[in-house]
Amino acid sequence: MSRFLKSGLLCAGAALVALPAIAQSSGLGRAALPEEVAAWDIDIRPDGAGLPDGSGDVWTGEELYEAQCAHCHGTFGEGMGSWPMLAGGQGSLTHEHPQKTIGSYWPYLSTVWDYVNRAMPYGAAQSLTPDEVYAITAYLMYLNDLVDDDFELSRDNFGDIRLPNEDGFYLDDRVALEWPVFTQAPCMSDCKPDVQVTMRAAVLDVTPDDPTADARRAQARAMAAASGGGDAAASTPEVEPDEEASAAHSPELIAQGESLYRACRSCHQVGDGARNSVGPVLNGILGRVAGRVEGFRYSPALTGAGDAGLIWTEDTVSDFIADPRGYLPRNRMSYAGLRDADERRALVAYLSTYSE
Repeated sequence: MSRFLKSGLLCAGAALVALPAIAQSSGLGRAALPEEVAAWDIDIRPDGAGLPDGSGDVWTGEELYEAQCAHCHGTFGEGMGSWPMLAGGQGSLTHEHPQKTIGSYWPYLSTVWDYVNRAMPYGAAQSLTPDEVYAITAYLMYLNDLVDDDFELSRDNFGDIRLPNEDGFYLDDRVALEWPVFTQAPCMSDCKPDVQVTMRAAVLDVTPDDPTADARRAQARAMAAASGGGDAAASTPEVEPDEEASAAHSPELIAQGESLYRACRSCHQVGDGARNSVGPVLNGILGRVAGRVEGFRYSPALTGAGDAGLIWTEDTVSDFIADPRGYLPRNRMSYAGLRDADERRALVAYLSTYSE
């Protein structure tokens, strides 16, 4: 348990002890009814004590997440605006600007389950059923590469789960080490010969000026670093470029596609130095077998389609981005789809410039 969590529990406990005395002396309040106590007694301990019966799988959790959570936390847990990231950040805790997510920082899965159950979704807290909480928790684990897409979470296997940063927390020792220091009589004069500023607090830019540009680029860089993807040359298999198709597109159409591609940049990178991020690099996509970018973890649905002979051409890419889930059920791409055929043609024209 972290020092801060433990400290909060100590403070809360002290407050609860003091409340009856205050009520008796002031004539306020009454004893809580058993059903009122039960309504608040919903905490889940790290060993799983307190969990209700139920279960939920990754795919069900994905559907619930998209409906209940993605508008604040992003399609892939990357965060939206000032809403926090939930996925990524592994290995960043020692960096100047660490990314504290479920996969990189949180100590126990019980914290995830309890928070989702107690406080989410925003504005409709405690509206989820236990099965739905299990499913969303399973999907959050999947987003953090902790489980595979066929995983199902339940009370029976909950205690087997260990988050990566569990050992990074320790018991609060302030009662033994700091309490004696701060309960002594305070020094009021001549306490130090001189005072020097030795450290300054970091600026926490939690409200980006342009969340659709600066924040999304920063999140894309963070997710790329967390993915450990290689450079574009190492990540993209050699393919036959579709030079005739690329040459047939007008500069105006390509420019329109570049503008449309802005909606894709938070997940997919192109150009020199492109890396796998939330989605694979798209350099050389035209003419490539589906699900074949080295170093990227695809869904079984997409790798299976590649095994069955799916090749990314202008037509198949257009059909796919029109309705990713309808075109290839159970793939991981959560994009709703680009319905306008002319816009799809422009977007594919832009991608074709990176297939030369």
